[in-house]
Amino acid sequence: MRIGYVGLGVMGGALAQRLLVSGPVTVFDLNTDAVARLVAGGAQAAPDLATLGHDCDVVFLCLPRSANVRAALFDHGLAAALKAGSYVIDQTSGDPNETRAMAADLAKRGIHMIDAPVSGGAKGAEAGTIAIMIGGDPAHIAAVQPIFDRISPNTFQCGAIGAGQVMKLINNMISTCNRFAMLEGVTMGLRNGLDLNVMSDVLNSGGARSKASENMLPALAKGVPDSFFFLNLMLKDLNLATSLASDTGVPLQFGQMARGMLQAASNRFGPEANLFDIGDHVAAEAGTAFPARKDRE
Repeated sequence: MRIGYVGLGVMGGALAQRLLVSGPVTVFDLNTDAVARLVAGGAQAAPDLATLGHDCDVVFLCLPRSANVRAALFDHGLAAALKAGSYVIDQTSGDPNETRAMAADLAKRGIHMIDAPVSGGAKGAEAGTIAIMIGGDPAHIAAVQPIFDRISPNTFQCGAIGAGQVMKLINNMISTCNRFAMLEGVTMGLRNGLDLNVMSDVLNSGGARSKASENMLPALAKGVPDSFFFLNLMLKDLNLATSLASDTGVPLQFGQMARGMLQAASNRFGPEANLFDIGDHVAAEAGTAFPARKDRE
């Protein structure tokens, strides 16, 4: 199967690069520098989405929002160029309801859609250890499973179309709650004279250990972000999660609180903020501060 990849941001670029390790990939992105990096690694660049769709049997997309996926598919010629029997695999952290609607529209053209968002960061994608949460028809998933295996052995069939994105929203909601709980705890510690490195050692040796304490907390102590992910994209995911919860009668009390805290941090730091910046927001609210950020020197 000929593979195309659309959306070469931090995560999409890492996933496309991982696919390149074991075979050819045709890529497209509006960012020409991102395309050039993949081409330097062996990818072939498509001049437009229609050409990519015409030349590929399986097209992955990893874009900021489901609205961007719909635009790529139906406004910019990708779906029209795909042949019946082709596969569209959406790795966007998107709206499961919108994904189901797009899948229905594609099915009218004989095109199969699968949602397959990921968790584990760009480093996990590059290392081939990332978790892939998959939703779709089991027969369609089985047909492209060898391609998923080229990215990572950690694949999880979550259910019908949209189920992978529901799982990703749950994952990101819990992850965000963990981040804020950790940050509030350690800022209380700072206000009471505890050392940040000591708190990191203790928390990571006991029951409060989480990805936030393992990765973000040591990075805060060093003043170096552990990764870059736009805060507003996580806010988008929490908005989707709380909306889904409301639609399905789930209180989601901690999730709602985390969504509000993300909104407050976004208002404070603006659209270009890194998710890592929420540490500064929580510290300021607590009347303290983490070590100076070396990336701002």
